[in-house]
Amino acid sequence: MDRLESMGILLAVVDAGSLSAAARQLGMPLANVSRKVAALESHLGTRLLHRTTRQLSLTQAGGAYVAACRRILDEIGEAERTATGEYATPKGELTITAPVVFGRLHIVPVVAAFLAQYPEIEIKLVLTDRVMHLMDEQVDVAVRIGELPDSSFVATRVGTVRRVVCASPAYLARHGTPATPGDLAAHACVSFEVLESRRAWDFGTGRSRQSVPVHSRLAVNTVDAAIAAATLDAGLIRVLSYQVMDALRDEALRIVLAPFEAAPLPVSLLHKGQTPLPLKLRAFFDFVTPLLRARQLSID
Repeated sequence: MDRLESMGILLAVVDAGSLSAAARQLGMPLANVSRKVAALESHLGTRLLHRTTRQLSLTQAGGAYVAACRRILDEIGEAERTATGEYATPKGELTITAPVVFGRLHIVPVVAAFLAQYPEIEIKLVLTDRVMHLMDEQVDVAVRIGELPDSSFVATRVGTVRRVVCASPAYLARHGTPATPGDLAAHACVSFEVLESRRAWDFGTGRSRQSVPVHSRLAVNTVDAAIAAATLDAGLIRVLSYQVMDALRDEALRIVLAPFEAAPLPVSLLHKGQTPLPLKLRAFFDFVTPLLRARQLSID
């Protein structure tokens, strides 16, 4: 049994969520994938996966073994990259994740410029508002918006973004402009549930921080939908400043309650902090960090 191959297949099964999905991704017959996993379990003398007709999950032993497999395969990959000269010349693939709108507005342009400068590097850019795990999902760089928890990961701050309340000029003309957060009780609001509660919005910082009840007549699950509804006079929205940059420039929306905004949120580039840092990753940070910091005015 090729144990490294079997480890890789096991990780593919866990990441894909099923044997059949892993078989499709690997381009292998389902029977081969099943046999490799079964042989690994037989070799270890323990069950790694709970299998049902609807789902697949790790046993306790399987969870520990999969974590160890990831570390082992990562270390082998690092050794191979060293041997092939990746630490001497910037080359190879980078996987980067960022929030959807931020990625489209700010990461795509700097990535395009980076690729033009480094022809031997390839980038897989995953734009999602879901927080991807750097270790479990093999992510090299993550763009994070907000305060970061303590961890062994290394963060580089590249800017800040504001949380702003906006409405269309027509809505404000019809219903009035709120002068304080307390005035929101008399207004219709559109909540973007990923960012905010549909029942209360927070304002201010420190001792002046307050949670203000809001009346969300409409709650949506994407920021694009919230912005579209606000431009159609459906009510007030509270989103991140870069998300409404185009609408503000076109005067489709107007910021209100600016003096009461909460503290700006940091924007950071996060990586796993491996040593030595692959040259492709160092090249990416050295190239991209000043470009993102230079875009600060458009981020704010």
